[in-house]
Amino acid sequence: MSKQLTNPFPVSGYIGPDFFCDREEEIDLLTKAFINGRNITLIALRRLGKTALIQHFFYEVASPKKWLPIYVDLMPTSNFAEFVARLTTAIANAYPDNTVFGRKVWNWIKGVRPNITFDAYSGQPQISFETARIQEQQLSVHQLFDLLENSGRKTVIALDEFQQITNYPEKQTEGWLRSEIQKLNSINFIFCGSQQGLLGEMFNSANRPFYSSTQILNLSKLDQKVYFDFISLQMKKASKVIKDREINYILEWTRTHTWYVQTLCNRLCAQAQGKISKEVVNGEIESIFKEQEAIYFTFRELLTGPQWSLLTAIAKEKKVFAPTAGEFIRTYDLGTPASVKRSLDALLLKEMIFRQYDNSGMHYYQVYDVFLSRWLERL
Repeated sequence: MSKQLTNPFPVSGYIGPDFFCDREEEIDLLTKAFINGRNITLIALRRLGKTALIQHFFYEVASPKKWLPIYVDLMPTSNFAEFVARLTTAIANAYPDNTVFGRKVWNWIKGVRPNITFDAYSGQPQISFETARIQEQQLSVHQLFDLLENSGRKTVIALDEFQQITNYPEKQTEGWLRSEIQKLNSINFIFCGSQQGLLGEMFNSANRPFYSSTQILNLSKLDQKVYFDFISLQMKKASKVIKDREINYILEWTRTHTWYVQTLCNRLCAQAQGKISKEVVNGEIESIFKEQEAIYFTFRELLTGPQWSLLTAIAKEKKVFAPTAGEFIRTYDLGTPASVKRSLDALLLKEMIFRQYDNSGMHYYQVYDVFLSRWLERL
Protein backbone atom coordinates (compact mmCIF):
# COMPACT_ATOMS: atom_id res chain seq x y z
CA MET A 1 0.00 0.00 0.00
CA SER A 2 1.14 3.55 -0.72
CA LYS A 3 2.84 5.18 2.26
CA GLN A 4 0.80 8.31 1.63
CA LEU A 5 -2.50 6.46 1.47
CA THR A 6 -3.62 4.77 4.67
CA ASN A 7 -7.14 3.95 3.49
CA PRO A 8 -7.35 1.36 0.67
CA PHE A 9 -10.82 2.49 -0.45
CA PRO A 10 -10.41 5.85 -2.23
CA VAL A 11 -13.69 7.65 -2.87
CA SER A 12 -12.46 10.20 -5.42
CA GLY A 13 -9.80 10.30 -8.08
CA TYR A 14 -7.62 7.47 -9.34
CA ILE A 15 -4.85 6.39 -6.98
CA GLY A 16 -3.34 3.54 -8.98
CA PRO A 17 -3.88 -0.05 -10.09
CA ASP A 18 -3.56 -1.49 -6.57
CA PHE A 19 -6.72 0.35 -5.56
CA PHE A 20 -8.74 -0.28 -8.70
CA CYS A 21 -11.13 -3.21 -8.96
CA ASP A 22 -11.33 -5.37 -12.10
CA ARG A 23 -12.83 -3.90 -15.32
CA GLU A 24 -10.49 -6.16 -17.30
CA GLU A 25 -13.06 -6.80 -20.05
CA GLU A 26 -13.71 -3.07 -20.44
CA ILE A 27 -9.98 -2.28 -20.59
CA ASP A 28 -9.53 -4.99 -23.25
CA LEU A 29 -12.47 -3.61 -25.26
CA LEU A 30 -11.09 -0.06 -25.12
CA THR A 31 -7.60 -1.22 -26.11
CA LYS A 32 -8.82 -3.23 -29.11
CA ALA A 33 -11.09 -0.40 -30.23
CA PHE A 34 -8.29 2.15 -30.33
CA ILE A 35 -5.76 -0.22 -31.90
CA ASN A 36 -8.27 -0.57 -34.72
CA GLY A 37 -9.17 3.11 -34.95
CA ARG A 38 -12.67 2.97 -33.42
CA ASN A 39 -14.09 5.67 -31.18
CA ILE A 40 -16.03 4.67 -28.06
CA THR A 41 -19.17 5.99 -26.41
CA LEU A 42 -19.00 5.09 -22.72
CA ILE A 43 -22.36 5.32 -20.92
CA ALA A 44 -22.79 4.71 -17.21
CA LEU A 45 -24.87 5.66 -14.20
CA ARG A 46 -23.36 8.35 -12.02
CA ARG A 47 -20.89 7.15 -9.40
CA LEU A 48 -20.40 3.77 -11.04
CA GLY A 49 -16.69 4.33 -11.72
CA LYS A 50 -16.75 5.71 -15.26
CA THR A 51 -14.05 8.34 -14.71
CA ALA A 52 -11.87 5.94 -12.71
CA LEU A 53 -12.13 3.43 -15.56
CA ILE A 54 -10.92 6.04 -18.03
CA GLN A 55 -8.03 7.04 -15.76
CA HIS A 56 -7.08 3.39 -15.22
CA PHE A 57 -7.17 2.80 -18.98
CA PHE A 58 -4.95 5.83 -19.48
CA TYR A 59 -2.54 4.47 -16.85
CA GLU A 60 -2.42 1.13 -18.67
CA VAL A 61 -1.83 2.48 -22.18
CA ALA A 62 0.11 5.72 -21.76
CA SER A 63 3.59 4.23 -21.62
CA PRO A 64 3.61 0.71 -23.10
CA LYS A 65 1.38 1.57 -26.07
CA LYS A 66 3.01 4.95 -26.68
CA TRP A 67 -0.43 6.56 -26.75
CA LEU A 68 -0.97 10.01 -25.35
CA PRO A 69 -4.09 10.21 -23.15
CA ILE A 70 -5.94 13.50 -22.66
CA TYR A 71 -8.89 13.84 -20.28
CA VAL A 72 -11.38 16.73 -20.59
CA ASP A 73 -14.26 17.18 -18.15
CA LEU A 74 -17.00 19.12 -19.93
CA MET A 75 -19.44 19.25 -17.01
CA PRO A 76 -18.39 22.79 -15.96
CA THR A 77 -18.77 24.17 -19.50
CA SER A 78 -21.80 26.14 -20.66
CA ASN A 79 -20.72 27.33 -24.12
CA PHE A 80 -18.27 26.60 -26.92
CA ALA A 81 -15.70 29.13 -25.70
CA GLU A 82 -15.46 27.22 -22.41
CA PHE A 83 -15.17 23.97 -24.37
CA VAL A 84 -12.16 25.41 -26.23
CA ALA A 85 -10.61 26.59 -22.96
CA ARG A 86 -11.01 23.19 -21.26
CA LEU A 87 -9.64 21.31 -24.28
CA THR A 88 -6.64 23.65 -24.61
CA THR A 89 -5.88 23.42 -20.89
CA ALA A 90 -6.02 19.60 -20.98
CA ILE A 91 -3.66 19.41 -23.97
CA ALA A 92 -1.25 21.92 -22.45
CA ASN A 93 -1.09 19.96 -19.21
CA ALA A 94 -0.61 16.68 -21.10
CA TYR A 95 2.35 18.07 -23.05
CA PRO A 96 4.85 19.82 -20.72
CA ASP A 97 6.80 22.67 -22.29
CA ASN A 98 10.12 20.89 -21.68
CA THR A 99 9.33 18.46 -24.53
CA VAL A 100 9.75 19.13 -28.24
CA PHE A 101 6.07 18.80 -29.03
CA GLY A 102 5.09 20.55 -25.80
CA ARG A 103 6.98 23.64 -26.98
CA LYS A 104 5.02 23.55 -30.24
CA VAL A 105 1.75 23.46 -28.28
CA TRP A 106 2.80 26.31 -26.02
CA ASN A 107 4.07 28.39 -28.94
CA TRP A 108 0.64 28.02 -30.55
CA ILE A 109 -1.11 28.92 -27.29
CA LYS A 110 1.00 32.04 -26.83
CA GLY A 111 0.27 33.03 -30.42
CA VAL A 112 -3.48 33.29 -29.78
CA ARG A 113 -3.10 35.62 -26.78
CA PRO A 114 -4.47 33.49 -23.94
CA ASN A 115 -5.36 34.36 -20.37
CA ILE A 116 -3.29 32.05 -18.18
CA THR A 117 -3.97 31.48 -14.49
CA PHE A 118 -2.77 28.73 -12.18
CA ASP A 119 -4.92 26.34 -10.18
CA ALA A 120 -4.51 27.00 -6.47
CA TYR A 121 -4.37 23.29 -5.61
CA SER A 122 -2.58 21.57 -8.50
CA GLY A 123 -0.45 24.49 -9.65
CA GLN A 124 -1.27 23.59 -13.26
CA PRO A 125 -2.05 26.30 -15.81
CA GLN A 126 -5.69 27.12 -16.65
CA ILE A 127 -6.10 28.67 -20.10
CA SER A 128 -8.90 30.80 -21.53
CA PHE A 129 -9.29 33.12 -24.52
CA GLU A 130 -10.91 36.51 -24.95
CA THR A 131 -12.21 36.01 -28.48
CA ALA A 132 -16.00 36.03 -28.79
CA ARG A 133 -16.22 35.06 -32.46
CA ILE A 134 -17.34 31.47 -32.98
CA GLN A 135 -15.29 31.21 -36.19
CA GLU A 136 -12.09 31.97 -34.25
CA GLN A 137 -13.02 29.46 -31.54
CA GLN A 138 -13.65 26.77 -34.15
CA LEU A 139 -10.34 27.59 -35.83
CA SER A 140 -8.58 27.12 -32.47
CA VAL A 141 -10.01 23.61 -32.08
CA HIS A 142 -9.16 22.78 -35.69
CA GLN A 143 -5.56 23.90 -35.13
CA LEU A 144 -5.27 21.96 -31.87
CA PHE A 145 -6.48 18.80 -33.58
CA ASP A 146 -4.02 19.45 -36.42
CA LEU A 147 -1.16 19.78 -33.95
CA LEU A 148 -2.09 16.47 -32.32
CA GLU A 149 -2.49 14.77 -35.72
CA ASN A 150 1.10 15.68 -36.51
CA SER A 151 2.57 14.90 -33.09
CA GLY A 152 3.92 11.53 -34.18
CA ARG A 153 1.95 9.78 -31.43
CA LYS A 154 -1.44 8.16 -31.20
CA THR A 155 -3.72 10.36 -29.09
CA VAL A 156 -6.77 9.31 -27.10
CA ILE A 157 -9.06 12.11 -25.91
CA ALA A 158 -11.76 11.40 -23.32
CA LEU A 159 -14.55 13.98 -23.41
CA ASP A 160 -16.37 13.36 -20.13
CA GLU A 161 -20.03 14.41 -19.77
CA PHE A 162 -20.04 14.93 -23.53
CA GLN A 163 -23.81 15.44 -23.58
CA GLN A 164 -23.13 18.88 -22.08
CA ILE A 165 -22.50 20.26 -25.58
CA THR A 166 -26.23 19.94 -26.34
CA ASN A 167 -26.84 22.75 -23.81
CA TYR A 168 -24.51 25.21 -25.53
CA PRO A 169 -26.11 28.29 -27.12
CA GLU A 170 -24.06 27.50 -30.23
CA LYS A 171 -26.48 24.90 -31.57
CA GLN A 172 -24.20 23.86 -34.42
CA THR A 173 -21.55 22.51 -32.01
CA GLU A 174 -22.59 18.85 -32.32
CA GLY A 175 -22.55 18.86 -36.12
CA TRP A 176 -19.37 20.90 -36.38
CA LEU A 177 -17.45 18.64 -34.00
CA ARG A 178 -18.59 15.56 -35.90
CA SER A 179 -17.34 17.00 -39.17
CA GLU A 180 -13.94 17.79 -37.63
CA ILE A 181 -13.52 14.48 -35.83
CA GLN A 182 -14.28 12.32 -38.88
CA LYS A 183 -11.26 13.83 -40.64
CA LEU A 184 -8.81 12.64 -37.97
CA ASN A 185 -6.61 9.57 -38.30
CA SER A 186 -4.26 9.69 -35.31
CA ILE A 187 -6.76 10.83 -32.68
CA ASN A 188 -9.44 8.64 -31.16
CA PHE A 189 -12.12 9.63 -28.69
CA ILE A 190 -14.00 8.34 -25.68
CA PHE A 191 -17.33 10.18 -25.53
CA CYS A 192 -18.68 9.50 -22.09
CA GLY A 193 -21.49 10.63 -19.84
CA SER A 194 -24.00 9.68 -17.19
CA GLN A 195 -27.18 11.09 -18.72
CA GLN A 196 -27.93 7.82 -20.42
CA GLY A 197 -31.02 8.86 -22.34
CA LEU A 198 -29.49 12.00 -23.82
CA LEU A 199 -26.13 10.43 -24.66
CA GLY A 200 -27.85 7.40 -26.15
CA GLU A 201 -29.98 9.65 -28.35
CA MET A 202 -26.91 11.53 -29.57
CA PHE A 203 -25.28 8.34 -30.86
CA ASN A 204 -28.30 6.16 -31.71
CA SER A 205 -30.72 8.57 -33.41
CA ALA A 206 -30.49 8.63 -37.20
CA ASN A 207 -31.10 12.39 -37.33
CA ARG A 208 -28.12 13.26 -35.07
CA PRO A 209 -24.61 14.01 -36.39
CA PHE A 210 -22.86 11.31 -34.32
CA TYR A 211 -25.29 8.56 -35.33
CA SER A 212 -23.57 5.14 -35.54
CA SER A 213 -20.13 6.75 -35.46
CA THR A 214 -18.82 4.92 -32.38
CA GLN A 215 -18.75 1.61 -30.57
CA ILE A 216 -21.07 1.71 -27.54
CA LEU A 217 -19.85 0.55 -24.13
CA ASN A 218 -22.52 0.47 -21.43
CA LEU A 219 -20.76 0.24 -18.08
CA SER A 220 -22.52 -2.13 -15.71
CA LYS A 221 -21.97 -2.78 -12.03
CA LEU A 222 -18.98 -4.83 -10.98
CA ASP A 223 -19.44 -8.57 -10.63
CA GLN A 224 -20.36 -9.18 -6.98
CA LYS A 225 -17.90 -12.06 -6.53
CA VAL A 226 -15.05 -9.99 -7.97
CA TYR A 227 -15.93 -7.03 -5.76
CA PHE A 228 -16.20 -9.36 -2.75
CA ASP A 229 -12.64 -10.60 -3.29
CA PHE A 230 -11.39 -7.04 -3.78
CA ILE A 231 -12.97 -5.84 -0.52
CA SER A 232 -11.58 -8.83 1.37
CA LEU A 233 -8.07 -8.13 0.09
CA GLN A 234 -8.20 -4.41 0.77
CA MET A 235 -9.51 -4.96 4.29
CA LYS A 236 -6.56 -7.24 4.97
CA LYS A 237 -4.22 -4.52 3.73
CA ALA A 238 -5.80 -2.21 6.29
CA SER A 239 -5.37 -4.87 9.02
CA LYS A 240 -9.13 -5.23 9.42
CA VAL A 241 -10.91 -8.46 10.31
CA ILE A 242 -14.20 -8.88 8.50
CA LYS A 243 -16.22 -12.04 7.87
CA ASP A 244 -17.77 -13.05 4.56
CA ARG A 245 -21.32 -12.33 5.73
CA GLU A 246 -20.42 -8.72 6.54
CA ILE A 247 -18.87 -8.19 3.09
CA ASN A 248 -21.97 -9.65 1.47
CA TYR A 249 -24.12 -7.39 3.66
CA ILE A 250 -22.16 -4.33 2.54
CA LEU A 251 -22.54 -5.27 -1.14
CA GLU A 252 -26.26 -6.00 -0.78
CA TRP A 253 -26.97 -2.82 1.18
CA THR A 254 -25.07 -0.61 -1.29
CA ARG A 255 -26.50 -2.51 -4.30
CA THR A 256 -22.91 -3.04 -5.50
CA HIS A 257 -22.94 0.59 -6.70
CA THR A 258 -19.26 1.51 -6.75
CA TRP A 259 -19.14 4.89 -5.01
CA TYR A 260 -21.46 3.79 -2.21
CA VAL A 261 -19.44 0.59 -1.65
CA GLN A 262 -16.22 2.60 -1.59
CA THR A 263 -17.63 5.22 0.76
CA LEU A 264 -18.96 2.75 3.29
CA CYS A 265 -15.79 0.63 3.20
CA ASN A 266 -13.63 3.75 3.44
CA ARG A 267 -15.43 4.79 6.61
CA LEU A 268 -15.26 1.29 8.05
CA CYS A 269 -11.51 1.20 7.46
CA ALA A 270 -11.23 4.48 9.35
CA GLN A 271 -12.74 2.86 12.44
CA ALA A 272 -10.38 2.41 15.37
CA GLN A 273 -11.38 -1.19 16.03
CA GLY A 274 -9.80 -3.95 14.01
CA LYS A 275 -12.88 -6.18 13.78
CA ILE A 276 -15.75 -5.08 11.55
CA SER A 277 -18.98 -6.71 12.68
CA LYS A 278 -22.49 -6.17 11.34
CA GLU A 279 -23.11 -3.88 14.31
CA VAL A 280 -20.12 -1.76 13.30
CA VAL A 281 -21.41 -1.59 9.71
CA ASN A 282 -24.89 -0.54 10.87
CA GLY A 283 -23.37 2.02 13.19
CA GLU A 284 -21.53 3.61 10.27
CA ILE A 285 -24.73 3.55 8.21
CA GLU A 286 -26.50 5.43 11.00
CA SER A 287 -23.71 8.01 11.00
CA ILE A 288 -24.15 8.52 7.25
CA PHE A 289 -27.91 8.97 7.69
CA LYS A 290 -27.39 11.48 10.50
CA GLU A 291 -24.96 13.51 8.39
CA GLN A 292 -27.19 13.49 5.31
CA GLU A 293 -30.59 13.91 6.96
CA ALA A 294 -30.70 17.70 6.65
CA ILE A 295 -29.99 17.38 2.91
CA TYR A 296 -32.72 14.78 2.52
CA PHE A 297 -35.24 17.03 4.24
CA THR A 298 -34.19 19.79 1.82
CA PHE A 299 -35.02 17.45 -1.05
CA ARG A 300 -38.48 17.03 0.45
CA GLU A 301 -38.94 20.80 0.48
CA LEU A 302 -37.81 21.15 -3.14
CA LEU A 303 -40.10 18.42 -4.49
CA THR A 304 -43.86 18.62 -4.73
CA GLY A 305 -45.92 16.41 -2.44
CA PRO A 306 -46.76 13.90 -5.20
CA GLN A 307 -43.12 13.78 -6.33
CA TRP A 308 -41.88 13.08 -2.80
CA SER A 309 -44.54 10.41 -2.29
CA LEU A 310 -43.57 8.69 -5.54
CA LEU A 311 -39.85 8.89 -4.69
CA THR A 312 -40.53 7.30 -1.30
CA ALA A 313 -42.70 4.59 -2.86
CA ILE A 314 -40.02 3.68 -5.40
CA ALA A 315 -37.43 3.49 -2.59
CA LYS A 316 -39.63 1.20 -0.52
CA GLU A 317 -40.19 -1.10 -3.51
CA LYS A 318 -36.46 -0.91 -4.40
CA LYS A 319 -37.32 -1.51 -8.09
CA VAL A 320 -40.56 -0.49 -9.79
CA PHE A 321 -41.39 -2.02 -13.15
CA ALA A 322 -44.90 -0.55 -13.59
CA PRO A 323 -45.18 2.81 -11.77
CA THR A 324 -48.60 3.62 -13.27
CA ALA A 325 -50.09 0.22 -12.44
CA GLY A 326 -53.18 0.30 -10.24
CA GLU A 327 -51.80 -1.95 -7.51
CA PHE A 328 -48.66 0.17 -7.02
CA ILE A 329 -50.69 3.40 -7.00
CA ARG A 330 -53.22 2.04 -4.50
CA THR A 331 -50.56 0.61 -2.19
CA TYR A 332 -48.90 3.99 -1.76
CA ASP A 333 -51.95 6.24 -2.34
CA LEU A 334 -50.31 8.07 -5.25
CA GLY A 335 -53.39 9.49 -6.97
CA THR A 336 -54.05 8.90 -10.64
CA PRO A 337 -51.85 7.31 -13.33
CA ALA A 338 -51.62 10.72 -15.05
CA SER A 339 -50.32 12.44 -11.91
CA VAL A 340 -47.86 9.61 -11.29
CA LYS A 341 -46.58 9.96 -14.86
CA ARG A 342 -46.02 13.70 -14.34
CA SER A 343 -44.14 13.07 -11.11
CA LEU A 344 -42.14 10.28 -12.72
CA ASP A 345 -41.02 12.56 -15.56
CA ALA A 346 -40.07 15.29 -13.08
CA LEU A 347 -38.00 12.92 -10.94
CA LEU A 348 -36.22 11.59 -14.02
CA LEU A 349 -35.44 15.13 -15.16
CA LYS A 350 -34.08 16.03 -11.72
CA GLU A 351 -32.07 12.77 -11.77
CA MET A 352 -33.61 11.70 -8.46
CA ILE A 353 -34.47 8.37 -10.11
CA PHE A 354 -33.18 6.52 -13.16
CA ARG A 355 -34.59 4.06 -15.65
CA GLN A 356 -32.64 0.87 -16.30
CA TYR A 357 -33.11 -2.51 -17.96
CA ASP A 358 -32.83 -5.87 -16.23
CA ASN A 359 -31.33 -9.02 -17.77
CA SER A 360 -34.63 -9.92 -19.44
CA GLY A 361 -34.94 -6.55 -21.16
CA MET A 362 -37.65 -5.20 -18.86
CA HIS A 363 -37.14 -1.62 -17.74
CA TYR A 364 -37.53 -0.53 -14.14
CA TYR A 365 -37.18 2.63 -12.06
CA GLN A 366 -34.94 3.04 -9.03
CA VAL A 367 -33.84 5.88 -6.74
CA TYR A 368 -30.48 7.18 -7.97
CA ASP A 369 -28.81 7.90 -4.62
CA VAL A 370 -28.44 4.58 -2.76
CA PHE A 371 -28.00 6.25 0.63
CA LEU A 372 -31.13 8.36 0.08
CA SER A 373 -33.04 5.29 -1.08
CA ARG A 374 -32.10 3.32 2.01
CA TRP A 375 -33.05 6.26 4.24
CA LEU A 376 -36.44 6.60 2.50
CA GLU A 377 -37.13 2.88 3.04
CA ARG A 378 -37.31 3.56 6.77
CA LEU A 379 -39.97 6.29 6.59
